[in-house]
Amino acid sequence: MILVADSGSTKCDWILYNHKESNPLKIRTKGLNPAVLNKKNFLKIVASSKELESVKDRVQEIKFFGAGCGSKTNQQKVNEILTSYFTNAKCTTKEDTMAAVLATTKEPAVVCILGTGSNCCYFDGQNIHMKTPALGYLLMDEASGNYFGKELLKSYYYLTMPKELASLFNTEYSLNEKDVLKGLYQSKRPNKYLAGFAPFLFKYQEHKFINDLLLDGFRTFVNHHVLKHREALKHVPVHFVGSIAFYGQKQIKQVLAERGITGGVFIKNPLDHIVEHKINIH
Repeated sequence: MILVADSGSTKCDWILYNHKESNPLKIRTKGLNPAVLNKKNFLKIVASSKELESVKDRVQEIKFFGAGCGSKTNQQKVNEILTSYFTNAKCTTKEDTMAAVLATTKEPAVVCILGTGSNCCYFDGQNIHMKTPALGYLLMDEASGNYFGKELLKSYYYLTMPKELASLFNTEYSLNEKDVLKGLYQSKRPNKYLAGFAPFLFKYQEHKFINDLLLDGFRTFVNHHVLKHREALKHVPVHFVGSIAFYGQKQIKQVLAERGITGGVFIKNPLDHIVEHKINIH
């Protein structure tokens, strides 16, 4: 059995191949980001899945693509945790950008992830090249779910959000200051907490205030990340994966057009796309 995982900070999607001809089993757990979770909490999430537990002794190979897996240290951390649970398996861990590349292209392209966090790379047809380090939600993650969550909260508390939107925002979320402070500073995954506000954006994205907020965020991401690959963009498209990219593609396409950049595909879930199109990951 081969187990493949694509993980962000909010959720982790797994597919289990019994053999190449069979339809894979799909499993979902909470997100597994080794940059955010310690070994104990990481393992606890894996062990909480009854589906994974039922096959733990039969899995022979694991391919894990994840946020926070760009460094050798975190790759080794994930390998050690997973092989301690799936005791008969060997494990290979790579950054989530590799799953994004596999899902979107076989040809050279700039590939971006916009989910709970954000990232951007250039794929030359064989290898991934990063222009900026992934320093997470405190410093970076522009145009991600947690980035837009922060922007919504700031506009609400600074009283710059229009009153009709503020009323809806307050109705749909717990915005008691104590609850917000707890979510930001006492939760195990504040980036996930912040990203939990992002669905509000796409529910009301036709509102000018929300549309402008999205455009500003995507412009910031393109300026700081995508345009770092300016030379490559003269010849290749830019592809996007992740829920924020998928639901925000209208605004992203506008921002790309403003800069003369060729947009490519928009995929919500890279692992689903890999399964659906039987893309070789071996």
